[in-house]
Amino acid sequence: MELNADFNARCAVHSSSMPWIGSPIPGVDRRMLDRLGDEVARATSIVRYAPNSQFSPHVHTGGEEFFVLQGVFQDEHGDFPAGTYIRNPPQSSHTPGSEPGCIIFVKLWQFDQKDRTHSRIDTNKMKFLRDGDHTGVEVMPLFKDDREDVVLERWQQGSSVNLTSEKGLELLVLEGSFEEAGEIFEPGSWLRLPAGSASSAVAGTAGARVWIKRDHLGETPLPPGG
Repeated sequence: MELNADFNARCAVHSSSMPWIGSPIPGVDRRMLDRLGDEVARATSIVRYAPNSQFSPHVHTGGEEFFVLQGVFQDEHGDFPAGTYIRNPPQSSHTPGSEPGCIIFVKLWQFDQKDRTHSRIDTNKMKFLRDGDHTGVEVMPLFKDDREDVVLERWQQGSSVNLTSEKGLELLVLEGSFEEAGEIFEPGSWLRLPAGSASSAVAGTAGARVWIKRDHLGETPLPPGG
């Protein structure tokens, strides 16, 4: 399966207007944003766990990165409320589920296969830092290595934000809104800009809070085993 698989083109998806699609696990549904592969795939998705739903134990051969959007995500490592950012590297394992139900933004098979760094960050307990280079922008660093840079950003009302990135960029709106290329992005909207692109966004009347990953599209993404 290929979905939004031209990584040399701008891609925008407004997930809140999409239907939920069932997964092989009862009670777990998805809104697919991009995908290379079938059930084992390089994938970016919004995933919804119904109350008391659970996956069987499994190994993340290609790694898993996610941000909890609503509810509480649970596995044998703990209970993770909305606002938690987690990286489970290749060869890690767990039994994910949720007694109260939850919605997460998740990326699969997008790690360096040698990466073994676990990360579990409750962003509710962290502070935004003023971005000295950009007026009206505050930043909360989440992860950075030679391949990518992951942050939360908070944009003040009406701020003009540079989205230019030499090696590509993608973002998900968590709160508020912004306009980019004449298009309005609201909570649940996802934007991917290719390597070498140049763009900017203007935050809406309530500002915006966004999850952003930069510099990870310098090489053309491949499906698992590709």
